[in-house]
Amino acid sequence: MKLLLLLGFLIGCNAASTRQERRFPDDFLFGTATASYQIEGGWNADDKGENIWDRMTHTKPNVIKDVSNGDIAADTYNNYKRDVEMMRELGLDAYRFSLSWSRILPNGLSNKVSEAGVAFYNNYINEMVKYGITPMVTLYHWDLPQKLQDLGGFANPLFPDWFEDYARVVYEQFGDRVKHWITFNEPREICYEGYDSTTKAPILNATGIGAYLCAKNLVLAHAKAYYAYKNDFAPSQDGQCGITISVNWFPPLTDSKEDEIAAELYRQAEWGIYAEPIFSAEGGFPKELSEKVAQMSMEQGYPRSRMPEFTDEEREFVRGATDFFGVNHYTAFLVSAAKDTEFIVPSVYGDTGAVTSVPDDWPKSASRWLTQAPDSILNALTHLNNKYNSPIFYITENGWSTRVEDGLEDDDRIRYYRAALESALDVLDAGITLKGYMAWSLMDNFEWMEGYTERFGLYEVDFEDPARSRTPRKSAFVYKQIIKTRVIDHEYEPETRTMTIDEGK
Repeated sequence: MKLLLLLGFLIGCNAASTRQERRFPDDFLFGTATASYQIEGGWNADDKGENIWDRMTHTKPNVIKDVSNGDIAADTYNNYKRDVEMMRELGLDAYRFSLSWSRILPNGLSNKVSEAGVAFYNNYINEMVKYGITPMVTLYHWDLPQKLQDLGGFANPLFPDWFEDYARVVYEQFGDRVKHWITFNEPREICYEGYDSTTKAPILNATGIGAYLCAKNLVLAHAKAYYAYKNDFAPSQDGQCGITISVNWFPPLTDSKEDEIAAELYRQAEWGIYAEPIFSAEGGFPKELSEKVAQMSMEQGYPRSRMPEFTDEEREFVRGATDFFGVNHYTAFLVSAAKDTEFIVPSVYGDTGAVTSVPDDWPKSASRWLTQAPDSILNALTHLNNKYNSPIFYITENGWSTRVEDGLEDDDRIRYYRAALESALDVLDAGITLKGYMAWSLMDNFEWMEGYTERFGLYEVDFEDPARSRTPRKSAFVYKQIIKTRVIDHEYEPETRTMTIDEGK
């Protein structure tokens, strides 16, 4: 018995030691992420054009929880050197940020390029490159030029041409230094929330139609920008181009057939209509959801399906048009078949016939939609890896919100990040090709419809200070230690709250 106990003790110690010693590879990219409208400010600086968030927050300010806007935000337009200093303090390998389309092309079209806008991004990128930080650039993070929205935006069949023109300008200006391109950030939030609903600009509320129309034009635009890069720029610039899709995990509530079907339809509506055309072997919109929408459209009296079809040529053009799969992941929801729930008719989620729930014991953030779900990164990436023939992945966003009054002591964020990164190590252990992780966010910013009431930053921003001073939270020191050691030490406590730059990195 004593021998068995000793063996058990040694095995347990070895397992704990092995878990503690799991390391991220040296070439794994650790970074943070931000978006142009959320941090830049300078909304009308120089000759920058108006975008859809400028228009909405200025004409309908009450749609924002605290009636705020991004006119100044964190004022990165004037503080970009401090931003890069923060990146150096953390020891980041990479920084993911987005370009403001209307800062570069004030009218949205490529006939006029802003010298001031190009200069700002050149300065920002050069400052990163100077210190060995890899820029990962998103072409579009929700801030469409208003002049293009006036012409229909993503609903206009000419949108893919406009986007390709913009992308070519950007590749030409910055591609000698930028080797990681992302075309679109979170198509669901663009198409469903902005076009099908009222939870993001331009709040069109074209329910049951807007998301599907937007989705087709968006993936066509992505493919045009991708092939423009691969054919005309990558041979000399030697970079890669992909897309970022929000993929939270949606398992069935029970193992019943009804809940399993509901969960699959829900996944297809959430991210499948954007991922399937690009990453699947067949291309086009997801088969099951397409059939369901066609059936419901007929029952609702439409002469044709509310979901447009791809021509054979379009299907082939989009299929495979990517070098990697960027995944924004935050949480999970349990999915079940709806019973007597009333849906808006028509609607995307009415088409799925599914509802979601969250267990009471999952830790809650300051955001009503964000809870800490167990193993959700591993579950989501395993599903994607199996479904789409093992693409290259980057986690391009993952983060946790706190309240304004929570200040610098953010132990709940630290708990969340450590659990998420353990799940990322599980992904690597499973043999899935995960090449990087971008924490959301480098600093507090304008959190869309929630204004400044929710904070995601590793650095706290004082929005009452005209200088927009930035101060590291406790989580910043913990993340810095993980990046430096490539190990998650659950016992690590920062000895000091003074952030310095490690010149030896």
